[in-house]
Amino acid sequence: MPKTTRGDIKALISVEERWFKKVTEDFLVMRRMILAYRSLLKTRQQLVNKAKALSESERVLLKPAISFIEKQMEEMAKKIDEEIVRRYPAYGRLVDELGIRGNIKAQVALAELIPYLDQPMGLRKMANLLGLFRPVRGGKKIHSGHLRRALQRLAASANNTTVFQLTARMEKEVLSRIWTTYRMEARGRLAMPAQG
Repeated sequence: MPKTTRGDIKALISVEERWFKKVTEDFLVMRRMILAYRSLLKTRQQLVNKAKALSESERVLLKPAISFIEKQMEEMAKKIDEEIVRRYPAYGRLVDELGIRGNIKAQVALAELIPYLDQPMGLRKMANLLGLFRPVRGGKKIHSGHLRRALQRLAASANNTTVFQLTARMEKEVLSRIWTTYRMEARGRLAMPAQG
């Protein structure tokens, strides 16, 4: 096949559907926004690490850049919060249930996980995707490191602890709570509050 756009299109058309995962527009929009936030987070961390290696007088030069990135992260987090409330109604209930309202970093971590909760998979498959499984000797572990770190940030905030004090059990309990609440909300099984 020729190395042209037309050749690429023909190659993609010939690939069977089973090799692709069907996703919604909501998933794609949220993933794009989360990737932008992650990029800012990574840049901030790189600048902080470089600042630690510099002397105090040189560190002053990086402080404005770090504060600018932090402002950009805050603005992006607000946009993510607005968008996910519109696209995933269960998000508001999960934020309240986990007690993370006002903690923008934890809310972004939850927003990173929610599009995957919308996929047709059970709790066990979701736990495997996040790397919460017993190691199999000689077997390959396939999991998402980004989603695992998001779960760790969320679990640390929900349990009022640091990431270093977390256990896998705490992470699994938080995952179970959000998975169950999301499923119940999506199916409309939550009891409506009494009016009166």
